Amino acid sequence: MANFNDRKKEVIAIIGAGISGLLACKYCISKGFDPIVFESESSIGGVWTKTIESTKLQTPKPVYQFSDFPWPDSVTEMCPDHKTVLEYIESYATHFDLVRHIKFNSKVLSLSYEDDSSSSINGAGEWNLCEGKWNVTVQDTPTLSTQVYQVDFVVVCVGRFSQVANMPEFRPNSGPEAFDGQVIHSMDYSKMDSKTATNFVKGKQVAVVGFQRSGMDIAMECSTVNGVERPCTVLIRTPNWNLPADFSSWGLNLGYLYSSRFSELMVHKPGEGLLLSLLATTLSPLRWALSKYVESYIKHKNRLAKYGMVPEHSFLSSCSVAVVPEGFYDRVEEGSIKLIKKAECLGFSKEGIVLEGQAKTIKSELVILATGFKGIDKLKHIFESTKYQEFIAGSDDSATVTVPLYRECIHPRIPQVAIIGFSESIATLYTSEIRCRWLAELLDGKFKLPSIKVMEKDIAEWDKYKKRYSYNKYYRKSCIAPLHVWHNDQLCKDMGWNPKRKKGFWAEWFQPYGPMDY
Repeated sequence: MANFNDRKKEVIAIIGAGISGLLACKYCISKGFDPIVFESESSIGGVWTKTIESTKLQTPKPVYQFSDFPWPDSVTEMCPDHKTVLEYIESYATHFDLVRHIKFNSKVLSLSYEDDSSSSINGAGEWNLCEGKWNVTVQDTPTLSTQVYQVDFVVVCVGRFSQVANMPEFRPNSGPEAFDGQVIHSMDYSKMDSKTATNFVKGKQVAVVGFQRSGMDIAMECSTVNGVERPCTVLIRTPNWNLPADFSSWGLNLGYLYSSRFSELMVHKPGEGLLLSLLATTLSPLRWALSKYVESYIKHKNRLAKYGMVPEHSFLSSCSVAVVPEGFYDRVEEGSIKLIKKAECLGFSKEGIVLEGQAKTIKSELVILATGFKGIDKLKHIFESTKYQEFIAGSDDSATVTVPLYRECIHPRIPQVAIIGFSESIATLYTSEIRCRWLAELLDGKFKLPSIKVMEKDIAEWDKYKKRYSYNKYYRKSCIAPLHVWHNDQLCKDMGWNPKRKKGFWAEWFQPYGPMDY
């Protein structure tokens, strides 16, 4: 392996100039590297550059901020709108002079690895940090010309929620082609400016399929434009514990209940000892009681029982939750938004959507599919090697929908690559920043990774924990929200930091952890 003192000469490529890509760039620079960032669009910001006009930040502002670049005092809203968020991200990039490292309109088509050694696939061996080279094929999007860059390390920051739409599968002859109206994905709607979007839905009978972030935002916009005369129909497969915009439960900040070190004592952890295991078992009734306490507030605040929207699963098993737009259920009350629950979409007829168990068609002129994205597919197909593609997402017939990553960053079987910003947690910015700092320390030689075998064992332990606490229907390996502090502790220990970041016993155990603690 090359001497770490020579590593400053090595070339690091970063794919994507969203939140994670900018953080990776900043912390690589801080260690003396000169990274090159490939961004397929003409500007920075990732998903924040093309989003629904009414979209606001989905996490409290104190949790969604850079540890060394706080929000300006002029931003007073707890959940700023998307334009304010983008301005904040742009200010960060300008402040740390990151833009000069970015090649815009540069779409990475493929990654291929060159290495004569076999240690990267030896289960008892070490993970390669600098023995081979990656060939990065990049397309200049205006001219469609391509260029191949040879680099020593690749940081993939393409995110989960963009580019590759998750389109439902339909029975033969019952797809959108059978429908006389128009069918689009929420991704296409989010690319429209406000005026275009308004004109697009105006005067139309709109149906929105999906009830997460984009689905609710689109329904709100449609109801604003068309009112009760042409109500927007929202099709919901499974109701979720979506949060009110105040992020509280009967006046108590949810951070105290779910983002403190004490709150994690109630959860079994990967690699826990006997004492922590006994504590988690002993405190499990308290965790259940707190969950019911939060559920009671959400049901009251959002009037879930009135609209038949009480979820069947516990708030305990919710990982990624959306924030209900202000006034959403007021629109349901007035009739400008109609909710159809437990809607399994079978397909289309000429008049609209045909649902399982219902003879009556949901008449529509425009259907917007807020059905999410296939982030795994996007990530998988960056790699030219079918071997690496299978490491990412399994074989073609695999049901895998997640990526097994050590410390949620490193795939043990793919050398000289880090994947940042793919796992779900409280806030992408908070999650990605500490991982980028961890990665920069790794690249700078401050610590070494364990063997491939040890890393895979650790991944399996985390996977076991995530399955234990996830609602089976929506199990996601990449969600570490209930153990965010514990996860950060592991990263801190790797870097040689003290994982206990607060001053005083009370603050350390009972105050919420956030970006400014690191």
